[in-house]
Amino acid sequence: MQFINSEAAIQNAVFLVRADPIICGHSTEARNLAEAAVALGMENVHIVSYPLDTLKESSLPLKPLDTISPYSAGITIDRPRPMGDYKVLDGRLSLGIGGHLVDLMAKLPGRTMLMDLYLVPHGLMVMQAVNSFRMSGTSSSVFTVGEAVGSDITNVIGNALAEGRMGAAQILLSNYLEHDHPVAVSRFTRDLIVDAGRQVDEQLGTSFTGQLESRVGISYPAIDTKSYVDIEKDEKMVDSILEDRGLVRDGYVMFLSRIAPAKGVDDLIAAWKDCKLRGKKKLIICGNGPAKDKIRKLAAEFGDVMVFDNVSDAEKGVLMHGCYAWCLPSKPKTEFVETFGIAVAEKMLAGGLGPVITTRTGGIPEASGGHCLEHVAGDVAGLRHCLDQVAEMSRDDREKLSADARNFALRFDRTEILGALLERSVHHIEAA
Repeated sequence: MQFINSEAAIQNAVFLVRADPIICGHSTEARNLAEAAVALGMENVHIVSYPLDTLKESSLPLKPLDTISPYSAGITIDRPRPMGDYKVLDGRLSLGIGGHLVDLMAKLPGRTMLMDLYLVPHGLMVMQAVNSFRMSGTSSSVFTVGEAVGSDITNVIGNALAEGRMGAAQILLSNYLEHDHPVAVSRFTRDLIVDAGRQVDEQLGTSFTGQLESRVGISYPAIDTKSYVDIEKDEKMVDSILEDRGLVRDGYVMFLSRIAPAKGVDDLIAAWKDCKLRGKKKLIICGNGPAKDKIRKLAAEFGDVMVFDNVSDAEKGVLMHGCYAWCLPSKPKTEFVETFGIAVAEKMLAGGLGPVITTRTGGIPEASGGHCLEHVAGDVAGLRHCLDQVAEMSRDDREKLSADARNFALRFDRTEILGALLERSVHHIEAA
């Protein structure tokens, strides 16, 4: 490939992210990019994340460590310890991680792509590390990619604008544009970013809007498409995993994502109560998150609703493949808006007969391509109607919808996504 064989090729890749065991699509995305980098022959691939004890102390939803599939040989997971003692009230982790990035760039031979997923706080760590070389008089050959996800905009900038704390919004946007290649995870996210820049410009007289419009690209989340497509090739494995969970093919409706208010799990349980599938199928809720205890209490009122908070990487795609229907009734909340919908694309790739039922919230239409059943976000009656529609669909109609969905989702293959980023890096380096 041109971006591997070129004189301006990248030899190393470093990804800074809230990685496994966090239940988050972008943590999975970082892993997929790392795996693709190894497959393309990169010499050094690192995922830089947080100490496990720090993650366990956070309120972030975590996977059990024994459910995480092993990383490929050639991928190193770095978890730098904090720097400083009790007198440093905040920033100890940022200093530890930023310093580790400097150490990595100093010792890695050749050119490095350094990518942060989540600008806050990772973008600040990355650019602080890169700028330290410029100030020190030494050099480091690095191409930086800053990926803005929904929480960067809907949470950090959204709250800054709502509270009139414009300085925080300015810092985030300027840090974003300081990267060689700022990208957004969807067109929806890009539009949010540009609109945020426009609001900051109106308040502060800055000039972010034009820069954001001209420089921000779109890099959809990278997915291991082959692992999902290959599931149907091993029917015995599928039946065995389903049996271990007390399930059979086409015998259950499924939700899999973070269990949080914005994901609409409560709407799904409310719609389940009176839908036509009840009494014929089970409903399984897979995931973890701040609303898990509430959802468990709701599920306990039903005899056919189960909550699984320990689904392994190996089980995830199989459960998606075997379901009668898969639901993500996501709805916009102040704290979160679905800016892509990685799990939607993963389910479409997993195949099987079960169609996706979802909404048009945020960037979900970019993940689904419309190859699904849709209802208005927050509309329980509309969700119930979609469940009833699935109950009445013929096998041929289900097969066609599933095939069309998979064909669309193949565009999110991790090798293609990484390839586009590397090609951009080559053009940048050759033009420098």
